[in-house]
Amino acid sequence: MNLTPALTRKLAPEQPLLKTQRLVLRPLALDDAPTVERLAGEKDIASTTRLIPHPYPPGMAEHWIGSLPELYAKAEMINWGIVLDGGLLLGTIRLTLNPVDNHAEMGYWVGKPYWNNGYCTEAARAVVGFGFDKLDLERVYANYMARNPASGRVLAKLGMIQEGLLRRHRRKFGRYEDLIVCGITRAEWQAHKRQMATASREPSSPASPQSTPAELPPKICGDDG
Repeated sequence: MNLTPALTRKLAPEQPLLKTQRLVLRPLALDDAPTVERLAGEKDIASTTRLIPHPYPPGMAEHWIGSLPELYAKAEMINWGIVLDGGLLLGTIRLTLNPVDNHAEMGYWVGKPYWNNGYCTEAARAVVGFGFDKLDLERVYANYMARNPASGRVLAKLGMIQEGLLRRHRRKFGRYEDLIVCGITRAEWQAHKRQMATASREPSSPASPQSTPAELPPKICGDDG
């Protein structure tokens, strides 16, 4: 009798590439370590994530990237580098898999020089779609610190809804942070895709003067991962 969870059996032997209009999501390589170390070394990146320290220790990126193939082989986690079509690494995104309950937690960060370009949303939409359409997940969820509403806007664009507030749940830089939990189910994702497809066929309306890019607050691309 095969007791291997169905999610584990759906993973390909080699981690797949995901492509969007502007991005390629690919496995990270050891050659990416200097770029990861440089981008993740920004205090503003570490400030809104759980696992990224500041200062960022030399050699940490190389050690972390070296551990990823085993995590994929064990069906524990899938990490992608977020790369512009020309090859420039912008950040990373992941799914932490739970084969027993058939769901996954998503986490991501994008380097500070690349904020305010929609890369977080574009990459996250591809990863959520992969989780539901290829792995047949029942649920995908993500967390973000309450003081980082930009990450919440990214999740809302994916159709995620706020499911809870964990008060003083994270300790970062000696400070306790409220954590907001958002999620989306497979049925909700399918409805969201239909809604997006319908919206894309409708004529666009003129932009409201109150929502011009110059008036929007700076976007911090990071989550609790």
